[in-house]
Amino acid sequence: MEMDFFWLAVGLIAASYFIGDGMKNFRNPSAKSMMDHLSEHEEKELIHEKHVHYTLGIEKKDAQALTKEYKDVPHVKINGSIYYPKKRLLEWVEEVGK
Repeated sequence: MEMDFFWLAVGLIAASYFIGDGMKNFRNPSAKSMMDHLSEHEEKELIHEKHVHYTLGIEKKDAQALTKEYKDVPHVKINGSIYYPKKRLLEWVEEVGK
């Protein structure tokens, strides 16, 4: 019985949050939502060359071969380390795969 009240409370809190968030932007429908802010952060995210294979979902040796074979991979060199913009890297891989 106590767990029923717990889940009811959790549901009411979640509903209140989403209703409140919707009402906050009621008069300003062009305002950015929380999801827009999260996707903006993802666009600006840089990935170190050691971690490219995590993002692409491939083996580390395959990611190294890919970056060595294709010199036009979008990247930035900072203090001798190579970083890849996450969004542009994923777009580039899709383009190469076509």
